[in-house]
Amino acid sequence: MSTVTNILGVLGMLDQRVLVFTDTDARYDSNRGVVLFKGKDGEKTIPCAMSREALEDHFEGDNKGMLKVFRANRERIEHEARRKYLADRVEADGSVLIRADDL
Repeated sequence: MSTVTNILGVLGMLDQRVLVFTDTDARYDSNRGVVLFKGKDGEKTIPCAMSREALEDHFEGDNKGMLKVFRANRERIEHEARRKYLADRVEADGSVLIRADDL
């Protein structure tokens, strides 16, 4: 191991986590008011959700199907989920919830 690698390891900068989105399925949970989708970190599934308010406020989702709005903006939404996950801004159960104030 190089000196740089050792220093980065001591500083906690060798984070090996990744969050990828290979599952294209998403569903709207009207009881919770969120679109549910999944990411993967290695073999671990990371449940993710986007609030209806976030879709309405930031993606012009008013009076539109939430899944349609989600799909149209999926790349940006997945980017935000990845950002929150890698910043350890996850819910108590390890899931990622994107709220309107996250954007």
